[in-house]
Amino acid sequence: MPHPELIVFDLDFTLWDCNGTWCDCLRPPFCVEDNDVIDGSGRWIRLYADVANILDDCDAESIPMALASRTEQPAWARELIDLLGVAHRFEIAEIYPTSKLKHFAALQQVSGIRSDRMLFFDDEIRNIREVSTLGTTCIHVENGLTRDEFQHGLQQFQQHYTGNSMVQPVEGWLRSSAASPQMQLSPRQNDACLSILND
Repeated sequence: MPHPELIVFDLDFTLWDCNGTWCDCLRPPFCVEDNDVIDGSGRWIRLYADVANILDDCDAESIPMALASRTEQPAWARELIDLLGVAHRFEIAEIYPTSKLKHFAALQQVSGIRSDRMLFFDDEIRNIREVSTLGTTCIHVENGLTRDEFQHGLQQFQQHYTGNSMVQPVEGWLRSSAASPQMQLSPRQNDACLSILND
């Protein structure tokens, strides 16, 4: 069965948890203490539990990975990627505040891979809807990427690629799962960034 030629990930609420907020709402400087990455106010930044294994699986299958993030603080995001020890995983990183359509135009230009051969994971419905117009297989993530959501994305890509609605689970990858429900950010998450900015 076909695999994606490029797997693209968002950052906030997809690959990492910034203590319940967005990375551009954190406070530098960042450092590593007791194997945790923390910001200047003591908030921790961690990959979601399944992410390291998912990245390992992509590497094992020799599938290139990329990042597409619209954060307002690209330099902070790049520093955190480095501190978390995953910078080497991604061949391309489009990290700057703009439409995800511009991110994907850049990804296609740099990689030479058509957007309909890519698989994209993001926690925001607006980004899913936008990038879907390019023919990209897009998966909405609920509160951090899980193994089941990743498996579902592979199956959706295969269905999209082959036009076959009876695609079987991806042998040798991860266990199958139903699609996850759409995420709504909690009031705590919505308020967290505002409270930090107003400090």
